[in-house]
Amino acid sequence: MKDIHDYEGDIASIRSAMERSVKFLSLSGLSGVLAGMYALTGAGLAYYLIYYPHPPFGFRFYYVDESTIVLRLMLIAAGVLALSIITGYLMSQRKAKRLGLTIWNKTSKGLMANLFIPLITGGLLILILVSRGYYGIVAPACLIFYGLALIQASAFTVTEIRYLGFSEIVLGLIAALLPGYGLVFWAFGFGVLHIVYGAVMHYRYDK
Repeated sequence: MKDIHDYEGDIASIRSAMERSVKFLSLSGLSGVLAGMYALTGAGLAYYLIYYPHPPFGFRFYYVDESTIVLRLMLIAAGVLALSIITGYLMSQRKAKRLGLTIWNKTSKGLMANLFIPLITGGLLILILVSRGYYGIVAPACLIFYGLALIQASAFTVTEIRYLGFSEIVLGLIAALLPGYGLVFWAFGFGVLHIVYGAVMHYRYDK
């Protein structure tokens, strides 16, 4: 007859199995850190294109009126996004393999759907804003829609994602109140916050 300790171990195993079935636990903290570094690098390139040698503050829309500069900025943003997605996928796949999990399952499909619907909607809106010349709203829109996407996706993964989402939304709203500082808020939201979040995730879940 099993003693109490054995039953407690069985209950813990069942709880762990249930959590794995409804939560996507393969997100890599290091991929978040790398995504933050990509974002800071992209922000540095954007600063060089838009503001250099002036400080990155205040209204300087005339620097981005040229279609070539706008195109370069969009290419930088697309490059940061692509590198972040590829890095996140590869590192999550490696972590899933280590944990004995499948990276593409019902839970991960739900996470992707909840993540990408707000992201795609926000991306289309941002393209419309850029086409109309509303550059000052782009950074706040990026942060807010990204935050909404994270909150939506957090139902399928760890709780820290939700906190990151709320932080991005708050930062986006502040950016909307302080036009002309978009690049600074963008760098902080996608760069610094990602690095902090990734470090916390790595410390809590990757070891």
